[in-house]
Amino acid sequence: MNLNAFLKHGLINNMENVFEDNALEYDEWYERHSTIYQSEIAALRKAIPANKKGIEIGTGTGRFSTPFSIAIGVEPSANMAKLAEEKGITVINAVAENLPFHNESFDFVLMVTTVCFLSDIPKAFNEAFRILKDQGKIILGIIDKNSALGKEYERMKNENKYFVNAHFHSTEEITALLKGEGFIKFDYWQTLINLQKNSVEEPQHNYGKGSFVVIQATKEIIEDVE
Repeated sequence: MNLNAFLKHGLINNMENVFEDNALEYDEWYERHSTIYQSEIAALRKAIPANKKGIEIGTGTGRFSTPFSIAIGVEPSANMAKLAEEKGITVINAVAENLPFHNESFDFVLMVTTVCFLSDIPKAFNEAFRILKDQGKIILGIIDKNSALGKEYERMKNENKYFVNAHFHSTEEITALLKGEGFIKFDYWQTLINLQKNSVEEPQHNYGKGSFVVIQATKEIIEDVE
């Protein structure tokens, strides 16, 4: 797999019509580049708790909800939501910054390549914190801007319809923003370390080498002691 194949990697956009107009093309990308997709799934699997009630924010066409039996998703693109619904997901038309759910509704919140398109990251993280139960997890899958792939995406973003409005971030930047909204107990996994590899990668712990980084953090309610 050469680097050019990675440059076709579709990302979720809640701001532009490009994903609305190209939902099927986005979804079919995963069929054509299954080793990248499965490498990302393997890394996410390290962080997502089993047998818990979760929600994916920016569910897109459902490619990252279905492997983990996530039944509820949030997605503003009607055409992408339709494809996710065909996979059995209940999709709510909303955005990450304003979630129509009660406090403490979910055991985990998943966002995969969504953060780079958010209009207000702190507000979105605050909303995720609100809807999580005590000891609930937020799990993010990001393209680290300091990685080889992140640098290439940034370089060619104005030439690619999917990336033109993306704002990539480093793992350290996202960690700081999560801490600012009250999340604690961080853990990390990484993959897409060897961009020439043509097989599914075994995820590695921590970050700094992989282009795709999974961040897990915890909501912990600290009760006041009188």
